[in-house]
Amino acid sequence: MTERITPRQFHDADGVEDWRVLGEGACAYFRTGSFAAGARLVAAIAESAGADDHQPDVDVRREGVVVRLITIEDDHYGLTEGHVESARRISAVARELGVAADPSAVQTVQLTIDALVGPEVMPFWRAVLGYTDRRDSPEDLVDPLGRNASLWFQEMDAPRTQRNRVHVDVWVPHDQAEARVAAAIAAGGRLVSDAQAPAWWTLADPEGNEVDVATWMNHV
Repeated sequence: MTERITPRQFHDADGVEDWRVLGEGACAYFRTGSFAAGARLVAAIAESAGADDHQPDVDVRREGVVVRLITIEDDHYGLTEGHVESARRISAVARELGVAADPSAVQTVQLTIDALVGPEVMPFWRAVLGYTDRRDSPEDLVDPLGRNASLWFQEMDAPRTQRNRVHVDVWVPHDQAEARVAAAIAAGGRLVSDAQAPAWWTLADPEGNEVDVATWMNHV
């Protein structure tokens, strides 16, 4: 098995400037400008040497292509040494096609539910969303097709009445987090806590609904 690496080790590697580690895995966004150009980029990635070793997740839209590199195993959702070389290769393919990367454009979203007894409420969400268990984390449910936001069930010690029991986690590039927080505050939000920054900032909208702006920097 390829050696596992941390987000910091990935970012410290040379040649991965187009990529940002989010909640799990490393992501890059390539601005192709059209669906046809995006399809050509995906075809070139698929044909590049070594593509079968670490097959990426790819999302093709009219304006661009999102590529995610991640290893999913029974005990590990994350990165390996092979992903560094894959990232370099994919970036090189994009450059050959004249396609620019925009590292500021990537993000992932997670919905967090506070629960007194997670195992009692998770079956409902598993059924209503058609989700499955995340194999390395019993507190998580994931879309089996990898399309939609994951759910994380946060254990509570006692009933909570003064704050929301559902909030959104937005995973952003580590070098975009402070700007995202500032923009949200300028748009009418408020800072609830920055005690865990730069791992995450907790914000609230004008009615108190909460969101965490999170980065990989809560991982070593």
